Amino acid sequence: MRKSYPSDISREQFEKIRPILESSKKKTRPRKLDLYEVFCAVLYVLKSCCQWRMLPKDFPKWENIYYYFQIWSKKNGEKPSLLELVLKKTSWRDTAEEKGYDTGKKISGIKRHIAVDTQGLPHAIHITTAEATDRSSAVKMVKNAKANLSEVKNILVDAGYTGENFATQIKKTIGATVEVIKRSELHTFVVLPKRWVVERSFAWLEKCRRLWKNCERKLNTSLQMIVLSFISLLLRRF
Repeated sequence: MRKSYPSDISREQFEKIRPILESSKKKTRPRKLDLYEVFCAVLYVLKSCCQWRMLPKDFPKWENIYYYFQIWSKKNGEKPSLLELVLKKTSWRDTAEEKGYDTGKKISGIKRHIAVDTQGLPHAIHITTAEATDRSSAVKMVKNAKANLSEVKNILVDAGYTGENFATQIKKTIGATVEVIKRSELHTFVVLPKRWVVERSFAWLEKCRRLWKNCERKLNTSLQMIVLSFISLLLRRF
């Protein structure tokens, strides 16, 4: 029996998502690996930011952990990964190969885009290379998560999403209006509750060291790490 780690969830919490994760492979013979241990090992990587090869030895072999992570992360065209399905269930996504540079914000690598509800819980997640504009990325995120956002009536955004064209595309996609929450015109620090909902969600993500900066080679891996972070957060609230 292995020691417990702060990144672990309980077996009772894991049972809520086990059926989805088990659906990755047909069970033709007794499973040798305990998927609970596999999932906790993935959470350990997420929380500690260690390399897969550096997982503690009391977990199953790192090759097996990485193998299952790849299966759970795999996307089939527009279909969501198993981890994204788990996130949907619980809320009711080395140096980078894919990277860019935003000359305006002076950001190199990737950008993380999320759409959250008033509680800060995610309903859409999208990862892009850094040169992609915020507005075009937000439109694509909304299109990809159209089913999740079908009942949304109003979307709150900051001034970076100002523009009639952006509002028109959102209206056309899900029928929602766009409300821009602007900064204080006095140029002094003022807490804007509506804007700070999503900032709190980003702060939750940064409790996972692997998300402090982009450690992944592929955009989809970055997405699945964010999905895992929210899954862990939501399971602990059950």
